[in-house]
Amino acid sequence: MARFKTIDALDVKGKRVLVRLDLNVPVKDGKVTDATRIERSAETVKVLASKGAKVILLSHFGRPKDGPDAANSLKPVVPAIADATGLKVAFAADCIGPVAEEAVAKLEPGQVLLLENTRFHKGEEKNDPGFVAELAKLGDFYVNDAFSAAHRAHASTEGLAHKLPSAAGRAMEAELNHLAKALEAPERPLVAVVGGAKVSTKLDLIGNLLGKVDALVIGGAMANTFLAAEGLNVGKSLYEKDLLDTARSIMADAKKRDVALILPRDVVVAAEFKPMAVAKTVPANTVPSDMMILDVGAGALADIAARFESAKTVVWNGPLGAFETPPFDQGTNTAAQQVAMLTKMGTLVSVAGGGDTVSALINAGADDKFTYVSTAGGAFLEWLEGKTLPGVAALEKSA
Repeated sequence: MARFKTIDALDVKGKRVLVRLDLNVPVKDGKVTDATRIERSAETVKVLASKGAKVILLSHFGRPKDGPDAANSLKPVVPAIADATGLKVAFAADCIGPVAEEAVAKLEPGQVLLLENTRFHKGEEKNDPGFVAELAKLGDFYVNDAFSAAHRAHASTEGLAHKLPSAAGRAMEAELNHLAKALEAPERPLVAVVGGAKVSTKLDLIGNLLGKVDALVIGGAMANTFLAAEGLNVGKSLYEKDLLDTARSIMADAKKRDVALILPRDVVVAAEFKPMAVAKTVPANTVPSDMMILDVGAGALADIAARFESAKTVVWNGPLGAFETPPFDQGTNTAAQQVAMLTKMGTLVSVAGGGDTVSALINAGADDKFTYVSTAGGAFLEWLEGKTLPGVAALEKSA
């Protein structure tokens, strides 16, 4: 389990607490259109405010290139934070310097202030010691509640943890605890589902999982590369010709480690990739040359279901088929709904994450029925790959 302090260990009454959130949320016409990340961190803000802290929020937003610009201002996010926390939120037009210092000086215990986009200063992404020092001047404590940015060694995600007494916020704490439960000390059997378009983007992930799981389900277009590596005709399907040897090596490694590698024994094919295209299910070894594989078949789903039934833990990253385009969402929907059902029954711990994964689970109506669904994207993937996340490592070192 990760070793880090939580906000419960901090005596924050009357103190200035710099809280790193991930407020890089979608905004359209000046309004936040998806406040999930804000809502997950709301508890941290509310707890600190209730303890009498002066809560100072930090975040990046977008990718500004040459300093401040209106399109990348955090100001439009203020109402969403207020709605999620039930607290009044002030705003400062800079995150360091006189503007920020004056705004912080006006804060009373229990009040909340959002500072402007940290990426308006080049020192943020460079983790520049001078910029870190300027930020640190504004606080007595540092709380990181932005797991989704923890894979970046930036000033506000990593540097501050070395300058101030630090702790993990509630969302960070939940993320780390769930991931540790899923991969570091899981109840077994542990089954991983890895899908998506390309094997090449998941090599590190597969390599790390093979040393941890009891069974590995391969889905999505990346499964086509494995089928082709077995000598099967995959028709017009998307696959990576230059990774056939790599796929064979992965299969050999799985066999050596006694990890069950689950490939689809039947697949859903169509002549065209378009919504509601005419499709049929065929054995994986009889794919017509003029068709493409777009989803897993009923037999494959039965194999996957059997693994879920006997599992105690499921880790999921990536869809099983082209879920954005019906009817090729059925495989992912069916499998996700089964995991959701087993989770509800209490027989399974289920953890999922990654951009496409979250969208696929939402499409299946299962996103709120898993034990935990991470919205972290790149940080979640790097954690599954076994990589050290600078933001997490800094918290652990601080503790």
